[in-house]
Amino acid sequence: MVAPAPESLTFRFLRSLVGWLVDRFYRINVLHQAPLPEGGVLLLPNHLTWVDALMLQLSYPRQIRFLVDDAIYRRPLLNPILRMAGALPVSPKRATGAVRAAVDALRRGEVVCLFPEGELSRSGMLLRLRRGFELIAREAGTPVVPVWLDQLWGSIFSFADGKFFFKWPRQLPYPVTVAFGEPISADKADVALLRERLLELGERCYQSRPEMRRHLGREAVRGLRRTRHAVALVDGMDGSELKAGTLLAAGLALSREIRRRCPGGRIGIVLPPGKGAAIANLAVVLANKVPVNLNFTAGRESLEAATRIAQVEHTITATAFQSRLVDFPWSREVLLLDELMPSLKRSVVGWRLLVELLPAGILSDLAGLPTTGDQAEAIVLFTSGSSGDPKGVVLSHRNLLGNVSQFAMMLGLGPDAAVLGCLPIFHSFGSTVTLWYPILEGIRMVCYPSPLDIPKNAELIAKHRVTLLCSTPTFLRGYLRKAEPEQLSSLQLIVTGAERLPMELADAFEARFGKPVLQGYGLTETSPVVSVNLPDPLRLKPHYSIQPSSRRGSVGKLAPGMAAQVRDPETDEKLSLHATGMLWLKGPNIFEGYLDDPKRTAEVLREQWLKTGDLGRFDEDGFLFIEGRLSRFSKIGGEMVPHETIETRLLEALGIAPEEKALAVTGVPDAAKGESLVVLTTREVDSQEIRTKLGVAGLPNLWIPRRFVQVPEIPHLATGKLDLRRIRELAEQS
Repeated sequence: MVAPAPESLTFRFLRSLVGWLVDRFYRINVLHQAPLPEGGVLLLPNHLTWVDALMLQLSYPRQIRFLVDDAIYRRPLLNPILRMAGALPVSPKRATGAVRAAVDALRRGEVVCLFPEGELSRSGMLLRLRRGFELIAREAGTPVVPVWLDQLWGSIFSFADGKFFFKWPRQLPYPVTVAFGEPISADKADVALLRERLLELGERCYQSRPEMRRHLGREAVRGLRRTRHAVALVDGMDGSELKAGTLLAAGLALSREIRRRCPGGRIGIVLPPGKGAAIANLAVVLANKVPVNLNFTAGRESLEAATRIAQVEHTITATAFQSRLVDFPWSREVLLLDELMPSLKRSVVGWRLLVELLPAGILSDLAGLPTTGDQAEAIVLFTSGSSGDPKGVVLSHRNLLGNVSQFAMMLGLGPDAAVLGCLPIFHSFGSTVTLWYPILEGIRMVCYPSPLDIPKNAELIAKHRVTLLCSTPTFLRGYLRKAEPEQLSSLQLIVTGAERLPMELADAFEARFGKPVLQGYGLTETSPVVSVNLPDPLRLKPHYSIQPSSRRGSVGKLAPGMAAQVRDPETDEKLSLHATGMLWLKGPNIFEGYLDDPKRTAEVLREQWLKTGDLGRFDEDGFLFIEGRLSRFSKIGGEMVPHETIETRLLEALGIAPEEKALAVTGVPDAAKGESLVVLTTREVDSQEIRTKLGVAGLPNLWIPRRFVQVPEIPHLATGKLDLRRIRELAEQS
C-alpha cells in the first residue's frame, strides 16, 4: 500500500477557514457503516447542492481530490481555490486524461471523489448513475465507498422550489447528515449495486431524522395552528368551509369527550370523507388514541372480524349515516357526531381562542399529548381482503409522519394547493394522502363522500380550483365519460394508484383533458406511498439537459428515504436491481406488523425489510417497473405465467374494453402441472375460437387457458380492484 503524501499547509489553512464559515450556518452529523479504508479510496456520493464538496471534505479526515467539470475548474474566481484543494479537472473532450489522473491519484494512496450522477439533482431524487466510476475503480484496483448526503435538499444551494440560491433557508443552523457506507471491492462495483447501497444509506439517514420520532397529534396541532386563518376543509355535500383553526379547536374539544367516554385504546370510525370524518380522526389522535376507520362496504363477517381483532368497543359515526348501514355490526357504544358536537359548542369556542393565543407546543401539552410517538401505534387500517381474511395493518407515528414528509417532498406543492378528498378513509391512500397530508402540510382539502359520483367531483374540482387529484384507473375512466375538459383545468397533478394504469387509458385521458396521468405505487403496509412518477423539472437554460422524473410504464422513482432489494421469489437470494424478482422495501413508512398476528407478520417482515408480494425491477435511471403481483401469477410446468398479460390478450381477442370488467384469469390446483388457468367471464364465448386467436397472436401454448366459466359478474372490491379470493373460489367451485 502506497502511503499518501501529507496535506500541505495551504490546504490545512483553507480547510480551517472553510470549516469556520460552514459552522456558522450548518450542523454536520457524520455516520459510518464501517471503518474508512486506508490508502486509495474512490468516494461516490449523491449530488444535491453546490456545497456538497464542502460537506464531504469537512466530514472526511483526509484530503479529497474532487473530479470537477473543466468549465467550473477554469472560472477565474474558483480556479485558485480548486487548485489549492487539489481538484482534478474533467472534460468530455479529454475524459481519458481525467480518468488517468484519477487512477494515478488512487494508486498513490489518495482519496478521490466522483459524483456518479454527473450533475445536480433538480428533483431531490437519485439520478442515473454514470458508468465512468466502474472503469476508474477497476483500473486503480481500489475500493469504492458510497456516500449519502442527507437533508441538503431544501437548502438555498439546492434546486428545491424550482430555483438555486434565491430563497430563504428553512432553518438555521441547517442540519446535514453525511453517511459513509461499507466499501465495495473494485471488481464488484457496478451501477446497480451502487444504487442499492446509496438507497440503503439514504434510508438510514432518513430514519435518523429527529422529526421521525414526533407524535402525529403534535404535528397535526403544529400544521393546523400554523395555517389557522386559512380554509382547511371544504365539505362538498353542503358547501360549508372550516378554517384550520376551527378544525383544530373542534378536534381538541371532541378529544376531551373521547378521553372521558372511551377508556379503550382504539376507537372505530364509520364515516365517509367530509367534515365529520376529519374532525373524528383528528380528535381520536388528539386524545392519544388509535382511530380504526372501518370499511363499511365490506360484508358483515369481515367487519365483525375487524372489530374483534382491533378490540373496538366505541364507534364514532353520524345518525344519517348509521341509518343507511342496515346490517352493520355496531360496537357496544356508538357516539353520534351530530348529537355530540352541538353540546361541545362552548368548548370549541374556548379552544378556538386558545388556538389563536397559544403556540402549538403549549396547545399539545394542554391536550395531554406525549412528546414522542415514534414506533407507537398511530392508526389501524384493515386490508381489503383481496386474497385472504382482513388483516389489521398497524401504522405508527413514524410511518405516517415519514410518508407524509416523503410525499410532500416529492410533490412540492405550494400554499395555494388543494386536494380532492373523495377516497374512503378506511383505504390507506384516502387516510394518508387525502386526510393527514393536508392537515400536516397546510393543504386545503375539498371533501366528498364518494369517488363514484364523477359529475359532482368534477364540479367541485372546477369550483374550488383543486390542484391534486388522487384516484384509481377505475375511477378515472368515469371522468372520460362524464367530465368536461374545462372542469379539470385547474389540476396540476393527477396521480393514480391501487391498480395498474393501462396505457390506453392514460393516453385517452391526456388527449381529452390535456393532463398527463402519473402512475404511482403503494401498499397499505407502506403507509401507502412507495413511488410515483412526477412532472419533469423545468429547463432553466436552453442547453441544460432535462432530468426525467417520469417514465412510461413505470411507477416512478422510490420516495426519499426508501431502500429496495430484488430477490429470487423462491430462494430469497439477492439479485441485481436491474433483474426481475420479488421486490423488498425498507423505510420509515414500512408498517410495524399485523395486529396480534405474529405469524403473518413474520411472513412479510424480516429485519425491517418488507416482502411486497410484487415482482419488480429497476431501470438504470432508477424507475421502478412492477411486473405483477405474485398472487397474479401461476406456476405451470415450472414456468411463471402472468394473469394480467393473459387478460390483456383476451380482451384484445374478444374486442372488449377494459372498463367493462368482463373477465378475470386465475389459477387452480392441477395435479399434473401444479396449476391450471381458468377464465371467468360475463360473456358467452367460443373457447376453441378464442384459444386459436391467442395462439395466432403469439401467446405461448402454456399460457393459453383451457377452461372458460361464465359468471353473472366479476367480483370486485370497493376500491375497484379484483376480489382475487372470491374469483379463485368461483373458479374452484366450477
